Amino acid sequence: MQFDFPCEVIREGEAVLKVPKLSAFKRAPWEYAPCKAPVFYNPVMRLNRDIAVIAVQVFQEMIGRGIVIAEPLAGCGVRGIRFALEADGVEHVYMNDINPLAHKMADYNIEMNGLRGKVTVVNEDANLFLSRHAAPNRRFDFIDLDPFGSPVCFLGSAIRALKDGGFLALTATDTAPLCGVHPRVALRKYGGLPLRTEYCHEIAMRLLIGALVTTAAKYEIGIKILFSHKTNHYVRAYAQIIRGAKNADKSIRQMGYILHCFNCFHRETAQGIAPLLQGKCSECSSPMRVAGPLWLGRLSDAAFCERMEKKALLNRKADARAKRIISLVKAEADAPATYYVIDKISDKLGLTVPSREKVIKRLVQKGFNVWPTHFHPCGIKTDAPAGIVVESVRQLAG
Repeated sequence: MQFDFPCEVIREGEAVLKVPKLSAFKRAPWEYAPCKAPVFYNPVMRLNRDIAVIAVQVFQEMIGRGIVIAEPLAGCGVRGIRFALEADGVEHVYMNDINPLAHKMADYNIEMNGLRGKVTVVNEDANLFLSRHAAPNRRFDFIDLDPFGSPVCFLGSAIRALKDGGFLALTATDTAPLCGVHPRVALRKYGGLPLRTEYCHEIAMRLLIGALVTTAAKYEIGIKILFSHKTNHYVRAYAQIIRGAKNADKSIRQMGYILHCFNCFHRETAQGIAPLLQGKCSECSSPMRVAGPLWLGRLSDAAFCERMEKKALLNRKADARAKRIISLVKAEADAPATYYVIDKISDKLGLTVPSREKVIKRLVQKGFNVWPTHFHPCGIKTDAPAGIVVESVRQLAG
């Protein structure tokens, strides 16, 4: 099949695909080529897709039966085709894209990979596509939402199109609003306020999950977060949905706020949608700034992460970066909310920067639990108070 724009054939995972030749659409170094091409394809998101394949493999083994997958925003079809080729137990993959050229290219790639009959692609609005599968006997086991920007406009239809116990993956690439650069945009889209703190990417993740929780609750559905990670320019969460009003209420109870002191690094959480929030820092009496409402529960499930880690280690072709992210996320699965960035503390105090390993060792010697975090290479999570963390950095820098 011929396309009237420059294309090339690439290999990703076990898939061979025809995709737009992105170099042909980039006129200046700062231009984002995937948006310029007639069909969306982003090679940078391969790591995202590598981890998604592992997560689907583990989920399928966990429920112990064949699964049906939906990708409402398919682009050239790389993600859905990889699911069909690389995840055992996938009975069928339904792909969709509103772009007629994307539909044509995805259909070509289905044929090229010998998946006719196992993968189907349609050409319609994503919400309409999902709504057609909202009836109980037409729902999916797994839906992957990977839009350019925010996934919030697809959450309601995606949740309704999932079976009880189904698996939802969602990506948000609009990290500028979520990280506090455009707080009003974040409030409009996600229903919560961000903060421009050193742990803004974790706040971004919690706002994304919070939007999922509140949307699911409208349909009397609760969620359980099985895995999440921040990589490059996006945050990504994997959630299992559990139908029932009590489950929805349980999820809502894990919503709340993060209060942050920009003077002394003190932070605290306040559970509940309408708690009494203190206006001043309990450590230095400076004004406290608030992020939320957002998700305060676990960002990953340790048991699910362990299964993902084992699956990744057994796969020789798995990207080393994917293995590292999964291992780091597993290690911090039970850590408390927020993290400290050693560079940020040292900069504020005008000190040289001690190594993360030295800070971790010092805090452990003082009797606290400490976890490295995948969110930041110089970040740590700990149950030590902010004052103890700051003092440890000060001692080690001296």
